[in-house]
Amino acid sequence: MQSPDQAKIIAENLVERGIRAGATAADALYVGERSSGVQVRLGEIDSLSRSEGEQIGLRLFAGQRSATVASSDLSDEALSTLVERCRAMAREAPEDPFVGLAPSDLLHRGDLPALDSDDRHDPDPEELRARALEAEQVALAVEGVTNSSGSGASASATTVALATSGGFSGAYRSSAHGLSAVVIAGEGATMQRDYAAQSARHIADLDTPVEIGRSAGARAVARLNPTRPKPGKYPVIFDPRVSLTLLSHFAGAISGSAIASKTSFLQEKLGQAIFSQGVTIVDDPLRARGLRARPFDGEGVRVSRQELVSNGVLTTWIAESASARQLGIQPTGHAARGAAGAPGASPSNLYLAAGPHSREELLAAFPEAVLVIELIGQGVNAVTGDYSRGAVGFMVRGGEIAEPVSEITIASNLLDMFETLEPGSDLEFRRGIDAPTVLIPEMTVGAA
Repeated sequence: MQSPDQAKIIAENLVERGIRAGATAADALYVGERSSGVQVRLGEIDSLSRSEGEQIGLRLFAGQRSATVASSDLSDEALSTLVERCRAMAREAPEDPFVGLAPSDLLHRGDLPALDSDDRHDPDPEELRARALEAEQVALAVEGVTNSSGSGASASATTVALATSGGFSGAYRSSAHGLSAVVIAGEGATMQRDYAAQSARHIADLDTPVEIGRSAGARAVARLNPTRPKPGKYPVIFDPRVSLTLLSHFAGAISGSAIASKTSFLQEKLGQAIFSQGVTIVDDPLRARGLRARPFDGEGVRVSRQELVSNGVLTTWIAESASARQLGIQPTGHAARGAAGAPGASPSNLYLAAGPHSREELLAAFPEAVLVIELIGQGVNAVTGDYSRGAVGFMVRGGEIAEPVSEITIASNLLDMFETLEPGSDLEFRRGIDAPTVLIPEMTVGAA
């Protein structure tokens, strides 16, 4: 894996070669990755891995035609072949009136923002093994836990460099550390499985093995002896482990490609109130140590904190250059891509802002409710917003968590869910997409 400075030079040189070969415009993206991990089960190493690789992708334009070719071989001979192949493919590609680099006036200029994304800690296998073993041991010590599906510890680092013939060049490096434990409670047909896991840019921000192990064990035991509630209409409370999925559906629905192809249930909602008053959804690529932080987007466009929903009102689409041109808007700084493909649009550190009421207040808001801790299946229609998914959780009565429930479905429409949802005050930044506990006053609950 190259250093950021080395990777930037490689990308710049490849763009220059593309232009010398006759391309009207070009960009190149370098991605280098190093990762290591240890998986243990019942006190023994189950697997140990270490890998390092790099890839560079070149996109060349011939007027309104374009092509992208990628290679993991960065030798001079391989890159010469890459340029020739990409140039030939671009000349044969169909014309597309929307292709092209990002507008020059939107590109990031000057020094990159400091995101503190790399702690430069590369743990050895023994350190990873010790962390994974401790998490599993703690989980197995929880009363009621009977078996382990394994525990894992990992570490990685990624270097990204982008150069364009439009005048942008930049590179950065980020690290990531992870720890997880999956355990089983009960015996025979009554067994239940649950987990705890976390990822962080800095090892110092990662939960301890004791915290991960205790959480995994307690969650598995709490799910023992589930029942099914009587089918009907219930308030449904989404635990933070699953409330973030609502943001994923939202982000997909406001992507430029979905709007341009008219395949979004939010198609006509720009500028309208789609959430209740006071609800705010933020995308913040510049949050220090954020798991999806980035100093520029996948086209070199400058990025900034944006309120995608402000006081309940949908304020913008998220779009890379191609879909932005289709929609007649400017790129929004949300381009995302891999080395081998053209950019699409994706949020960075996306979150639903905390509301005024605590989790305890949401649990007590109705005499009876369903608390969902796990979702199953993909039953969401992106065009209509119809929502139906399998779920696991607990009944809530009088504000207290009661018996576990499983093999149920929860159903509604995302438009109705968005309009009525209430976020709790317990927001924590633990993932790339984050949300607090969320209350939806009415959904249909049935048997799976």
